[in-house]
Amino acid sequence: MLTELRVRDLAVIADVTLPLAPGLNVLTGETGAGKSMLVDALALLLGERASADVVRPGASKTVIEGAFEFTSTALHRLSPPFAALGVEVEDGRLVLKREIAGEGRSRAWVNGSPTTVSVLAQLGALLVDLHGQHETQSLLRADAQRDMLDAYADAAVERTAVRDAHERLRELERREEELTARREDVRRKADYLRHVVEEIERAAPQSGEVETLEVEAKRLAHADELGRLSRELEQALDTAGLSRAAKLFAGLTRLDPSVARWQELLDGAFAHVAELTQAARAYAAAIESDPNRLGAVEARRDVLFRLTQKYGPTLPDVLATRDRSARELELLDTADLDLRHFAEQRETAAADFARACAALTAKRTQGATRLAQAVNELLPPLGMPGGRFLVRLQPRTTPHAHGAEDVSFEVTLNVGMDARPLAKVASGGELSRLMLALKVVLVQHDAVATLVFDEVDQGIGGEVGGQVGQALATVAQAVPGGRQALVITHLPQIGAYANHHLVVAKGARGGIATSDVQVVTGDGRARELARMLGGPDMQTALSHAAELLRKASASPAAPADTPSPRGRAQRR
Repeated sequence: MLTELRVRDLAVIADVTLPLAPGLNVLTGETGAGKSMLVDALALLLGERASADVVRPGASKTVIEGAFEFTSTALHRLSPPFAALGVEVEDGRLVLKREIAGEGRSRAWVNGSPTTVSVLAQLGALLVDLHGQHETQSLLRADAQRDMLDAYADAAVERTAVRDAHERLRELERREEELTARREDVRRKADYLRHVVEEIERAAPQSGEVETLEVEAKRLAHADELGRLSRELEQALDTAGLSRAAKLFAGLTRLDPSVARWQELLDGAFAHVAELTQAARAYAAAIESDPNRLGAVEARRDVLFRLTQKYGPTLPDVLATRDRSARELELLDTADLDLRHFAEQRETAAADFARACAALTAKRTQGATRLAQAVNELLPPLGMPGGRFLVRLQPRTTPHAHGAEDVSFEVTLNVGMDARPLAKVASGGELSRLMLALKVVLVQHDAVATLVFDEVDQGIGGEVGGQVGQALATVAQAVPGGRQALVITHLPQIGAYANHHLVVAKGARGGIATSDVQVVTGDGRARELARMLGGPDMQTALSHAAELLRKASASPAAPADTPSPRGRAQRR
């Protein structure tokens, strides 16, 4: 969750650090003090589009930093999407930073490493839901709505079955389409393939034949010269020289017996010369001029050359082409049987997929009714007596991996109006309270740990405000130590439910309006609630504030002040 937000040189904010805590964080202050500006800063940190006019007058750039800390459970859940974004969490902590220059240019960092604003936006969708004027609300996305309904309907098993059945069906369809395409391709070129096989088989090339024929062709072409050279070599290899060498060696041995070890070398020389003489004699006898054989060899080389030109570049390539063509032709004999098997398997897989979709649809239908009923029960206490929420299941023409229908959350904000998708409803207080009702019902199934409500108190007050405050506290404390909500409010009935209360005040510094933030507890918090209550009698307002705090502490949410990580917001 978000533990700290620092904002520098953003509009009326010079330098403010907000220490945030688990549970319900409430931000209050006079109108125009800059409360919503802090939410705007968070939206910018999480990838919202920025313009140059956000930079504080006299400053060169706006700098926004946010620190998020994760429990081991949350980190385990978020690690896969973080890894997909190339983000590593260091010691359970993630620090985001964004700078917006005076000319509107942005730079961004994650844990000190440069990144893009797009990555910040994707991280923001995983980390924070902003409800109000911002568009970073996960429940406005169709995929998030589908996931929420399935979680609420306890349809995890059915979802998995649909996904697996769809993958199996698509794989069979892919293989069937691929085999059909291959068969048609072979049919179109069958005549050519048969010609290839017949031509190569008719030539019957043998591995290594090209090299053997090349040697033979050279020998036949130079038969006369080879015969002459080999006979002269035989004549040159007489043993006269070696005989004289033997006599000289004998004389040396008589005078110096130590050279006797050369005898083996001399014997070897005699043996090699005799062997070479015999080889030259046999070679000369075998060489003969044969024009007919030379013609046959050259003709064979021409055949093999044409084959390698067409199917080569080497003879092994020619043989491989023959084998490949033969296998493709075999496909014509086997494809029909294989396609029948695929068709049978596909029909079975399609039936399995249809059953899985039907089971998921049944779960979704039941869940949609229960979800709508649960949300609608909360709308009147939250100041929306004419509001109605429904979950629409729109059947798809073609089921897909997520089932046989699209899921859409729709709402009627006023009696007599048509239901419209959440994404098309104008943002404001009613939409924020509708989102709050959804969060209350779906809180155990919501993956986003930090919720921000900016306009949730718009147009309400009194008892409704207390109901909204209790709902906010319920959402913020539903998962102990693992969830938080940040609420911007003017209502003391909501502020009384805070676990962590921050007050924004605006003053002048250096001739420029400047907002500061302070954490309030105890008497300070009671005085802030009294200020929010208004009235000429401060003592009466304090008494009313104490009653609000007592009533809030007695509610099922039972808020309690949560110590700030720094005890007090930094003010500069």
